[in-house]
Amino acid sequence: MDNQCHHEGTIISALPPKALRSPALWWASGMGLGLLPGAPGTWGSLGALALWWWVLAAWPVWQQAMLVIAYFFSGWWCSSRIAVRYGIQDAGQIVADEIVGMWLALLLVPANPWLALAAFVLFRVFDILKPGPIGWLDREVKGGLGVMLDDLVAGGVAGLLVALAWYLLTGEVRHFS
Repeated sequence: MDNQCHHEGTIISALPPKALRSPALWWASGMGLGLLPGAPGTWGSLGALALWWWVLAAWPVWQQAMLVIAYFFSGWWCSSRIAVRYGIQDAGQIVADEIVGMWLALLLVPANPWLALAAFVLFRVFDILKPGPIGWLDREVKGGLGVMLDDLVAGGVAGLLVALAWYLLTGEVRHFS
């Protein structure tokens, strides 16, 4: 049976029903966001944006960075466990990668609703189209690290591009103090 899933929107049947009771899947699915129907990566990214806007944006940048690092490593661990246990490299229900990528993008821009929306849109475009090194990482790096790494890079690129555009338009930069 081929359970290899590589694209967003993978149907829930890619994982066996008993997987839904797994704490690793619960964490990797963004506390269930990846289990929502339709486009799980978009749901995960929207959930990350909402949590950032209403909670995390008020945190100091260093605390946001620590959260990104912690969620990256925990997502890597959970994704690795799911891949080994169920023989699935990148199930659509795993959205920890979208969450961490979105949080990195938002970490790089000032807390402004338009900039947050721009970061969201650019991140989703890079995550879906996977241009250049993002696509290479997606194809070449396997396991839990591969699940997480391409989205982390997509978030970094999206955040840097939005921050650069903001700087060119206004001369303002995100203060990291």
